[in-house]
Amino acid sequence: MAIIDDAVSTEPGASRRRRWRGGLVTVGTVSALLAAMGLTVLGLGAADNAVANYDASSWLWSAARSELARVNGVTARVDTRVEVPDSRRHPVQVVQTDRLLVLRDLNTGQVSSLDLATLQITATTRTTPGLGVNVALHEDAAFVVDAVQGIVRQLDPRSLAPVGEPVHYPPGITGGAFDGEGRLWVAVPAEGTVSAVTAAELPSEPGSAAPPGSGISPKRIETYDVAEPSHELVVSTLDDGVAVLDRTAGALVRVQRGEVVRTPLTITGPGSLPARTSGPKVPVTVPGERKVHVIGAGGEERQFTVPGRGDKLSPAVAWADRFYCADESTGTVYSFDASGQLVDTIGGKGSTGPLELEVRENRLFINAPDSSTARVVDDKHQVREVNKYANDVLGGDPPPVPPPPPPPKKPKVGKPSAPRSVTASAGNARARVSWRPAAANGAEIIRYVVEGAGERREVGANQRSVEVTGLTNGETYRFSVHAVNAKGDGPARSSNPVTPTAAVPDPPSGVTAEARPDGTVLVKWPAANGQGNTIAKYAVTANSAGANAPAGESTKTELVVPAGELDYGTQYAFTVVSVNDRGAGSAASPVSNSVVPFAAPGAPVDLRATTVANRPGTVAVQWSPAAANGRPVTKYLVEAGGRSSEVTDTRATVDGLGDGQSVTVTVKAVNEAGPGAAATATARTVAPPRVTVTGSSATATAVTVNFTVDAGGGQATCTVSVPGEKPVTARNCASATVPGLTPGTAYTATVTASNAAGEGTAKRAQSTDPLYGIATCNNGPDGDQRTYCDKDVAGRNGNEIFSVPQQDNDKQVGWARPGTRLKAYCKRQGENVDSWIYNDQKQSSWWVRVEFEGKNYIPWAWLNLEGGDNINVLPTC
Repeated sequence: MAIIDDAVSTEPGASRRRRWRGGLVTVGTVSALLAAMGLTVLGLGAADNAVANYDASSWLWSAARSELARVNGVTARVDTRVEVPDSRRHPVQVVQTDRLLVLRDLNTGQVSSLDLATLQITATTRTTPGLGVNVALHEDAAFVVDAVQGIVRQLDPRSLAPVGEPVHYPPGITGGAFDGEGRLWVAVPAEGTVSAVTAAELPSEPGSAAPPGSGISPKRIETYDVAEPSHELVVSTLDDGVAVLDRTAGALVRVQRGEVVRTPLTITGPGSLPARTSGPKVPVTVPGERKVHVIGAGGEERQFTVPGRGDKLSPAVAWADRFYCADESTGTVYSFDASGQLVDTIGGKGSTGPLELEVRENRLFINAPDSSTARVVDDKHQVREVNKYANDVLGGDPPPVPPPPPPPKKPKVGKPSAPRSVTASAGNARARVSWRPAAANGAEIIRYVVEGAGERREVGANQRSVEVTGLTNGETYRFSVHAVNAKGDGPARSSNPVTPTAAVPDPPSGVTAEARPDGTVLVKWPAANGQGNTIAKYAVTANSAGANAPAGESTKTELVVPAGELDYGTQYAFTVVSVNDRGAGSAASPVSNSVVPFAAPGAPVDLRATTVANRPGTVAVQWSPAAANGRPVTKYLVEAGGRSSEVTDTRATVDGLGDGQSVTVTVKAVNEAGPGAAATATARTVAPPRVTVTGSSATATAVTVNFTVDAGGGQATCTVSVPGEKPVTARNCASATVPGLTPGTAYTATVTASNAAGEGTAKRAQSTDPLYGIATCNNGPDGDQRTYCDKDVAGRNGNEIFSVPQQDNDKQVGWARPGTRLKAYCKRQGENVDSWIYNDQKQSSWWVRVEFEGKNYIPWAWLNLEGGDNINVLPTC
């Protein structure tokens, strides 16, 4: 695995002026399209780009979209978006000045330089992936800081070519950010020091960066003692100088203009600092107690409590006489005034994940890399929300937002346990003491205390291998170690006895390390010279950024560090000590190459499978990303119902399954180590609907059917029909009425429900109600009128019934006595008949078919229908 010394060679020169490439519309594409319209990228030319970036703009990362969005702090809008190829869902460090932007993909280790005036890539280079390397940028000075190896190298930001010789420190440094005066500050926990590095002047041409040995190199110009050796140190650069938090001793050390000021703190747990602090007051955040301590030039000024629960607080950031503290478990940023009073609560809509707070261009930019949302806070503390995915710039729909995690349970808190496996090996007037971590028991460990040889030494919680010097050869020593947390001192555990001697073996040389796909790390070295004694074992120490810990012991010339012992995605380098059969140990070997432990990914999170309502045999699945475990997730394997597919997104659709099939969906993430653990969920495909008739009713001319429908997980449409009639749509799939039917007739109604998988039907027999009419003829007042309706006579008379709808004597089938109740079936147009005075002047050409010696016709003029005598209720015959 390459380390920084051999990992800064740039890609071939052809790439120096290339644009980003990828699947979305890129800035280059937009430029070409808009050029045809006489425009430049979103209305900004090259000169305007530089001005816009200077004018309160900041580039913000969107991991789910693999994009950089330039957010204008004045308008709180995105004015340009650039796709970054092959970085989807990767954590990316973004550092920027008014003219340059440098990115480092933590998953791949690639560093890229973007010229903000032209929106073009000028160079790319590789570093070791994972946590342990960071990039710093100030004006035209760029540095890559390899904290694990202890190497600080200047690069020309235009070409990313090395500038002169690197500055070397012991392994496990911390910090690596610029103060406002252009000095890069680095803390060295092994020495308890902090030092400043200044950049060499760049050559006029980017391709002619000063080579090693030219005498033009960055310089270490200042070094200050800020803590005892092996204390755990955190660095925050200031406008002029640096603040160093001694987490082991609970003190803040401020270094400014050559003066070192140490302020003891009243904190009960490990604190944190922002990488950069603006203004004279330094906020120290203690996540475990949810407090922020404000340290001014004269000491600690005040402290205040951050609302909420849990310990997912990011370091508070000072801005314009306020302090902003983010709670990543809820996506909330709390704003406190100078007196420590809560004055504003920003966000907190259920989004979770990292929140990046950066003061830049007289604005505070708050970015959530895993979501679409950012916010801009001006110096009047007006907060405006920014949609980084806004479609009026580029791109499309945002990815699904994962559900927020449940609120954290408050752990039981107690004193730490005893450290495990406390071992000691003797050297020449010295001894090395190492131990496995103690159980924190609910409160983060602040420090370890090593006692022996008449001394008490406090070391950082992440410094679990320490060298004790000043011992007397030939005298036997035993050391004890105990842990300290907010609840106090835990029990001690003693080491084996050791006797320092001048007869020590040589350290191994050429230590190498290899991260393997099963999560283990193989550390190898050649046999050491025992200088007349037999080498009994080798003790291996793992070094990471600002930390060290024993990795194990081996009687061979190799050690396999078990999977899970080291953090996946974090860089480690190793040193080895030879121990002879008399218990004497060598000095530590030179540090190995850096490696990043990795294993197969974790299971996808929050897997949800659902029915696709409008497609047969189909289910949809979506999930939140799996833990990458040290290598980027390259794809997901989706299996369901014997069918499989590969996707790079966190959602998929599986089709070709059976209808109404219960399907178990399995999703696995894949990285360099192979497929990881599976997540499973179950869903059903759409089934054909099932219809249940719950009742029916009728009038003389209509049938109503009531029913329920099991839509089978789909979207059902429903109709009711009877033979010979047009189907009627049931809009609510619950009931429908078929009109225009014949009274007194038996019908079979069919209910049909349809969805993507097919149809379901049910039938119901229902007769219409019979409709009756009264044969009506009322005698008149005079002469023959008085007997006109009494009986059937030759010629015309009221209530005559015919086989056809006309008064044809040859077709007359009878006469209905007035008051006779006749069953009506339907109506038909025929001869016009006027009842004159015998039925209230009623006349019509409608005839009604009635039950009279079979089915025959009577003029409607002589038949008064029950229920209002409405001829329109009858269907046409």
